[in-house]
Amino acid sequence: MIAHEDLLTLKRAGIRDELELALCVPASYHDYRIKPYLDLKEPLLEIEVGSSQKLPKFLKIEAYAKNIDQKIELIFFHTSAYHYQVFKEGATLYVSGRVQKSFGNLQLIQPKKIANYKVRRIFAEYKVAIRGDIFDGLKKKYLTKEALGSFGLPEEVVESLLQIHFPSEEFFRSYQKRGEFWGKYLKALKFTEAFVYLRGLKHKRVHHKALCQEARWPQEWLDSLPFAPTSDQLQAMRDIYEDLRRPIAARRVVVGDVGSGKSLVMFGTAMMNYPKRTILMAPTTILADQLYSEAKRLLPESMKIGLLSSENGEEDLEAYDFLIGTHALLYKKLPKACVVMVDEQHRFGTEQRNRLKKLVENEKGSPHFFQFSATPIPRTKAMMQSALVDFSFIKQTPFVKDITTKVIGKKDFKELLVHITKEIKEGRQVLVVYPLVERSENFAYKSLEEAASFWQERFDGVFVTHGKDREKEEILRRFKEEGSILLATTVVEVGISLPRLSTVVIVGAEHLGLATLHQLRGRVSRTGLKGYCFLYTNDENNQRLQEFAKIRSGFEIAELDLKYRKSGDILSGKEQSGKSFRWLSLAEDREIIEEVQKVLQ
Repeated sequence: MIAHEDLLTLKRAGIRDELELALCVPASYHDYRIKPYLDLKEPLLEIEVGSSQKLPKFLKIEAYAKNIDQKIELIFFHTSAYHYQVFKEGATLYVSGRVQKSFGNLQLIQPKKIANYKVRRIFAEYKVAIRGDIFDGLKKKYLTKEALGSFGLPEEVVESLLQIHFPSEEFFRSYQKRGEFWGKYLKALKFTEAFVYLRGLKHKRVHHKALCQEARWPQEWLDSLPFAPTSDQLQAMRDIYEDLRRPIAARRVVVGDVGSGKSLVMFGTAMMNYPKRTILMAPTTILADQLYSEAKRLLPESMKIGLLSSENGEEDLEAYDFLIGTHALLYKKLPKACVVMVDEQHRFGTEQRNRLKKLVENEKGSPHFFQFSATPIPRTKAMMQSALVDFSFIKQTPFVKDITTKVIGKKDFKELLVHITKEIKEGRQVLVVYPLVERSENFAYKSLEEAASFWQERFDGVFVTHGKDREKEEILRRFKEEGSILLATTVVEVGISLPRLSTVVIVGAEHLGLATLHQLRGRVSRTGLKGYCFLYTNDENNQRLQEFAKIRSGFEIAELDLKYRKSGDILSGKEQSGKSFRWLSLAEDREIIEEVQKVLQ
């Protein structure tokens, strides 16, 4: 335990405990051991200062180097009052600098004084906002085997961390070579970083008493469905079934690939909770309408299903067993509900999600809370968040989509127009996605506004919308029924079902994230149509796009995305909603994260 006054000092360097102190790694190492010879790599001399002479371009000080028993000249080209004060005649100092010979005399160029506390050891140098000697004292006081071991770190990790901060001869040689031996220490840093993060999340997780603790497995309903659920859908339902029967309120994220059938899991959850009430919040009116229509089609008539949006307000909310709504739910006095679900959870802020849950909380407990996401995440990232929430994954799709993905450029444009014309003649729809709404001098592609006239002059049934368009939901509705071509930004990335959509063209594809590209591609072939995704780019040899074109699984794409982003995500840089690691690589260090999870269990 760090003493209060020492903690105040360490906090200036962003350090709050011994683990964070252990992760404050030295910037460099210096061999400050006194040698009876001149080490040209890292010269360290114990000198006695003699007379000085101020010359036109430099200051020369005569000195005697005790450890090598030789006279030496100290040469300073840049001096200040500090030098005259420190390098006084008769003073004994430790100095280091660049060695050269001039007219047979040994010289030390622009030498610097080495503090006494650094001398006679291999010294770890830090870049911290704390004076060196004070930090060195704090390090010796708190970085001990006992202190680090008390957190539950494995002994071999503790020993490696102590070597990093208190380097031995063996460690120093390894550091200089950066050989295999160094890998052991790098692993200790990765392990500790993952340990600190997961341990922090574990302590952050709050357990609330559940409002309800029972559920019924809906076998009869599952047997009555017009299709067989996938094994992944059933497993996600089983996870939720177990959650619903526990006395602690669940907090689970169900992650499903595009078109994997997450909505069936939502309806299954409502069935398991029935006759107790379930509330589901969707990000848009269109999605809420789609979920409501599907729920009415697939759930039994005995279940009273209500729809609440800004356009469609239900008055007596108590009358419903399953209430589906948009963010309009946040502004109503909601009835008691045992289960709260949020669809496309990343479209809502943390505050909105928590507010919905709190609207149905009371002194007796909290609802079970399930979030659904259509953005697959890498397995390692899910592992890192698993201390805070539970995860279920739906990787299978009810049917395999037949989508051809091609990277195309200007030379392919005529052929693209032929394809679009053919698809429209056969009653299918086309989506063209532009990265910008308005023209930009710094962008090599046409904007949505600039390109609209080209399509409108050549085709009938062209609809245009974007994220800031207040009429976008109405335009999407009309396009679904009447349109041939939809020109849009990534507003259509998530959720909306367009059964006749066979083709998506993504302009300037290299500027979009792989997850967004996958979501856009997932808009086509929703009902088994042959689908096409064209990635239009001026950089046809783009390796990232070429690899994306070969992969279908959203989870594999998430791993690919991680590889290209070099996993600088989640402790010291910034990600959308988290921190980033200095040592740990989410793309490469799955085994280390698994080890940490076992230690923390």
